[in-house]
Amino acid sequence: MAIGTVIHLFSVCSSTNDMAKELTRRGASDGTVVIADEQSEGRGTKGRSWYSPAGLGLYMSVILRPPESDVSLLPMVAGIAVVEAILSTTGLEVRLKWPNDIIWSGKKLGGILCESEFIGPEISCAILGIGLNIGQRKKDFPPCLQPTAVSLRMVLKRPVDRERLAERLFQALDAWYGRFLSGKKMDVLRAFEAKLIFPIGKVVNIKAEKRSHTGLFLGFDLGGRLILEENGGKVFFSPAEILEIGYNT
Repeated sequence: MAIGTVIHLFSVCSSTNDMAKELTRRGASDGTVVIADEQSEGRGTKGRSWYSPAGLGLYMSVILRPPESDVSLLPMVAGIAVVEAILSTTGLEVRLKWPNDIIWSGKKLGGILCESEFIGPEISCAILGIGLNIGQRKKDFPPCLQPTAVSLRMVLKRPVDRERLAERLFQALDAWYGRFLSGKKMDVLRAFEAKLIFPIGKVVNIKAEKRSHTGLFLGFDLGGRLILEENGGKVFFSPAEILEIGYNT
């Protein structure tokens, strides 16, 4: 079933990812979408909250039931699709910051949260959560977020059609998820790398759980791990290990 064929709409919910998980337990199909006008307990990675005011963003989750348990590239699939959907809807070219941020001019426009559920060793489903700031003015963000957050309205100086953007996003997600399912994982990696805020060959600084690293960014492996050349050797980082990543302009 194509992504977006079935859509569950809520005026408000705690989290679209939580609603999607509940729907999977009731047998929701691959490609089912959950959208809320507002989230009371929206969240990002590492337990961070996601500010989700009513009517000002796109807060959605997609239920995926891939046949394999390795879903490490699905956040990349989502990131590529978001960038393409924003470009085709608005003409704006935004970038990706690994592992899960949508960036414009150094500020955070959106984020991705992928959560998986398993039955024993087998994956039951993956939930792709996507949050985008669309209609906010600067004053709509809490003071603590104003220095780092941005919305499409702030960038474009005009309103953006949320429904049209969501439809384009469904189409892009469906296309890239199809590539993932057909085994074209190198296509996913190359497309993701091309949309990053820093190119392959750039010196990057990584703050990981155990210590900080500085080295040459070499790309990603098929497990979705970042490859860093440091002191003549290669170091691999999974998204869960990363606290912060940056680079010198």
